Amino acid sequence: MGIRDRSMIHHDYLAARIREIGFSCTRCGACCRGTAEDTNLVMVTPGEIDRLSEGTGMTAESFTETYPESIMTEDGGSFTFERCLSRSQDGCCFLSVNSCTAYLHRPWICRTYPFMLDGDELLTFPCEGIGREISPGKAHQLAHLLVERKRAERKEEEAIGRVLEAVPLPPGKRVLIDSRGMEVI
Repeated sequence: MGIRDRSMIHHDYLAARIREIGFSCTRCGACCRGTAEDTNLVMVTPGEIDRLSEGTGMTAESFTETYPESIMTEDGGSFTFERCLSRSQDGCCFLSVNSCTAYLHRPWICRTYPFMLDGDELLTFPCEGIGREISPGKAHQLAHLLVERKRAERKEEEAIGRVLEAVPLPPGKRVLIDSRGMEVI
């Protein structure tokens, strides 16, 4: 069995699991409304930021913020990985009533919500749409997106690893690290 065949089995398995769980978006907007510090943070990679900027005509600074969690260093500095979509008290910066104003350009997390792959395990997050019927075609499409998201995340993590190996952390500074490099913030 070739690599392509194993990939198809993985998609088929995921699609079957998604159909068992069931999902149909109710367009309630709850997934975009969470504003507590630890809820609904949508991390975005540099490529996703570029796609959102091009699609919306907005600058990255107008819709992203530094990911809030940091890792402290021994010299009093800290570092964080990636940026996330900005949120107001009403939720995601792209939420308008119950619709996404950047829907066609939305990040992987939004495209695959309420599902996520943790290794080969399919996780779900709270959502009113869970348990609703999903067609085989939509389940396969979602399975494909989940696998592609996992590949994109792995690629980003590998690039961040190369940045960390190549560039020393500046002492006593807070820095943001992504696949494009390191930035003092």
